[in-house]
Amino acid sequence: MAPLIPRLHLFEIADQPWFPPFLRAYIQTGLTHAWTTCVPILQPCSPATLAANILRRELDDSVSAYTYIDFCAGAGGPTPEIERALNRQLSSTSTSTSTSTTSGSSKNNNKPSYAEVADPDSSTTTSTNGKTTPPIQPQTQTQETVKFILTDLHPHVESWEKAAKNSANLTYVSDPVDAAAAPKDLLTSTRNGKGVFRLFNLAFHHFDDKLARAILRDTVETSDGFAIFELQSRNISSFFSCMAFGMFIFLIAPLLYWWSPQILFFVYVVPIVPFVLVFDGLISSLRTRTADEVEVLLRTCGAKDTGDWVVRSGSENFLWPCGYLNWVLCFKQSSTGQAKA
Repeated sequence: MAPLIPRLHLFEIADQPWFPPFLRAYIQTGLTHAWTTCVPILQPCSPATLAANILRRELDDSVSAYTYIDFCAGAGGPTPEIERALNRQLSSTSTSTSTSTTSGSSKNNNKPSYAEVADPDSSTTTSTNGKTTPPIQPQTQTQETVKFILTDLHPHVESWEKAAKNSANLTYVSDPVDAAAAPKDLLTSTRNGKGVFRLFNLAFHHFDDKLARAILRDTVETSDGFAIFELQSRNISSFFSCMAFGMFIFLIAPLLYWWSPQILFFVYVVPIVPFVLVFDGLISSLRTRTADEVEVLLRTCGAKDTGDWVVRSGSENFLWPCGYLNWVLCFKQSSTGQAKA
């Protein structure tokens, strides 16, 4: 069902060049906490963990056959937490599988080292097993951990470096990366026998139709799949969720930012942070596309063979009663899963 509210590509305050960079950093920190915070009773898990669950469920056995590249990582956003949550699940699956085998084979089913995951000679690719099943199948009997890469047109190297130190499976590109013209060397060097899967976390609504088509065309021509995750949509419940988020910041800020009197000043004394979070959240809701609208852009982006791409979508509650994670996941049905790079 199409939303009653038409899509409006209005401006967001934090995107404007005149908005002070230090305040923009506070806004990005607030959005990161929106992704990674889990409130007991009200939330079964954080939105970032929910996004990892969706990738695991929808890609099924082929989830470990991709390298995941966040092309609009900002200051890091949810991707470090998605990486941790997804690899915890894969590690748990491997452990569970290994305990059900003989002691001799269990040694081969343990979680591989970072070097083993990166080794292109340690994996193979098999064909698809169904029309709407992700094309790249698992390369071993157990689930390998997967690599995530942070990129952006405006790199946040300092923030990414801190995040990357906490995981051997998370890296970053320090040079600017344009999602509409991804560097061939980046795509080639990150394949290592795997497919390339792009992530757009709370980002795709920022692109107008022209830029969105250009990004999708580059994705179809050089990658094997992509996922769009948004914390908002064009409906009334999303507007209530944005307002509630502003109140949530007022309530929880002392716990999150006790170490920074400056942030607390711009939350309580001069409440720029909550105002911008709510205002931009409402505008983001008006900008967000439905799955059908994303599919129209995909089919008309100008790339060849877009008909070979499968589109899946859904909306899942992450905060009772009105917080929903909206997602669109696409992958191609080729027999090899290898795109041109």
